[in-house]
Amino acid sequence: MSTPLLVHGDQFLRDGRPHRIVSGAYFRVHPDLWADRLARLSALGLNTIETYVAWNVHERRRGEHDFRGWNDLPRFLELAGAAGLDVIVRPGPYICAEWDFGGLPAWLLADGVLPGGARTLRTSDPAYLSAVDEWFDVLLPRVLPLLATRGGPVVAVQVENEYGSFGDDAAYLEHLRAGLVSRGVDVLLVTSDGPTPDMLRCGSVPGVLATVNFGSRTAESLDALRAEQPVGPQMCMEYWDGWFDHWGEPHHVRSVDSAAGVLDELLAAGASLNLYMAHGGTNVGLWSGANVSEGRHQPTVTSYDYDAAVGEAGELTAKFHAFREVIGRHRELPPLTRVPELPRLATQRVPTTAGPGLLEVAEELGEAAASPMPLTMEQLGQDHGLVHYRGRVLAPAGEHPLSVVGLHDRATVLADGRPLGALDGNETEAALTVRGSGAVVRLDLFVENQGRVNYGTQLGERKGITGGVRLGRRWIHGWASRPVRLDDPGFLTAVTRFAERAGAGPGADRSGAPEGSGAAYGGGGALAPVAAEAPTFHRGEISVPAPGDGFLALPGWGKGFVWLNGFLLGRYWHVGPQRTLYAPAPLWRSGSNIVWVLEMETAGGPLELRDRPDLGPVTDPAKPD
Repeated sequence: MSTPLLVHGDQFLRDGRPHRIVSGAYFRVHPDLWADRLARLSALGLNTIETYVAWNVHERRRGEHDFRGWNDLPRFLELAGAAGLDVIVRPGPYICAEWDFGGLPAWLLADGVLPGGARTLRTSDPAYLSAVDEWFDVLLPRVLPLLATRGGPVVAVQVENEYGSFGDDAAYLEHLRAGLVSRGVDVLLVTSDGPTPDMLRCGSVPGVLATVNFGSRTAESLDALRAEQPVGPQMCMEYWDGWFDHWGEPHHVRSVDSAAGVLDELLAAGASLNLYMAHGGTNVGLWSGANVSEGRHQPTVTSYDYDAAVGEAGELTAKFHAFREVIGRHRELPPLTRVPELPRLATQRVPTTAGPGLLEVAEELGEAAASPMPLTMEQLGQDHGLVHYRGRVLAPAGEHPLSVVGLHDRATVLADGRPLGALDGNETEAALTVRGSGAVVRLDLFVENQGRVNYGTQLGERKGITGGVRLGRRWIHGWASRPVRLDDPGFLTAVTRFAERAGAGPGADRSGAPEGSGAAYGGGGALAPVAAEAPTFHRGEISVPAPGDGFLALPGWGKGFVWLNGFLLGRYWHVGPQRTLYAPAPLWRSGSNIVWVLEMETAGGPLELRDRPDLGPVTDPAKPD
């Protein structure tokens, strides 16, 4: 039975004896693999597991809560306790974590929810606090029975996350602290912030243990914490032992020697720590977030391998063995029990058959909302996926630039059903060319939310089209806006039924363009190539003798989404760095397995099932500070 974790002077106590937290962060894993990954992290030498709780996963629509399957937080906490591990819970409401919107639900951005708009997020604004209180009222009763004070594994709970990097509303932080306590949380409360005086000062709460986050300069960072908190245990709540990747950038790898060296420094200094990450996992579906740097939106890739000690598919890496050796210098380790090998599927090439076009499927998804200007994703009550916009414009004879103002984040554009090209929201001056003949042209735009910003002052941007569409200098008015919820369980069922009903074979013309249509099509997107094909679904079938871990690659394909047996694995994109998608064993079945691919630009050759990951060309940053 677990006992409470206490603070006594500059150290933690458990059962009256000095105690050091050696923890690892854990998130983004198929629930059937929770026990396996916990066993691997215990074998690493950890005595504690830290986990975020993503509000937006549990409450995608306001008032509708889900704690089943992937979201069964109490079950995860119980499994951790059964593995002999303590747990630190970080319930937000904001978590960052390179997770979409930092874990906040998209419905906060819908009209009328926050009268002050996004600028009132993470403040003491009454409307925002009311939403947080409603969430805590649902969440905390599920955590309370598992607190260490009641014999459970949860020894600490975090009050918000890295708030000192965002704002200085002390009343907001105090509201969260008081809300946790008044609802029955009676274990150690902590905050965590970056290693600068202003971050620590603005993110700390009186009476709550402050911790610090960093990846290097150990002595300097711990000294900064001690300057702001003269008495108390020293703890690095996020020791950044690797890093995450953005689309179009190199794959980040931190050398084993560098990561293990800083770990040794932390333990030699007597500090407690939490490895961020110990096991990263996967941004399954559409949950990956984004950053903003110098005005450019930087979406995070599907993988969250993070170059952690335990790899995305459960690999015990060289970093695992180096970390275990370092930890063993500073605390007694349990024997390294044999960790079972994880079966891998054999490699094979998989032909695909072209199915229905996205345009055809979208037209059957229900009524679109009519408005003079395009509606945002949040106005449509949608959090992820695509928005289908349809409008019509008189295109005079000659060439005319078609542009989108307020594009978040990427648009695939069709004119009279044929591909015109793609636009990226980072290229604000980019335009596609419409060659008109004096006739009305039907425009269809599929705008992808590539991940909401999860960190910094630009938190809270709406997705879809926040401005409008122009032909030349003239706004195009009269739009139909329709949500395309790619991760809705019924979406792929609709695609399959459409394909069966249509019976369209490879090479079938599904453009929908009328003969003699009034536009010709040309390129112009500065970042994105002209789409050679209209967005189309492709189907493949993979036969395996028994379930195992596999990795799907799409050589020669452009950009899109992959489903395995109805489960949305995530995104792929030719810009890399990621070249394979992890498909864990629980998603496979013996015999036939169906893969659907929605390709937004250009289909390639056969799919490839591989037996190892390829996360792209690497870089070894001095990261992170």
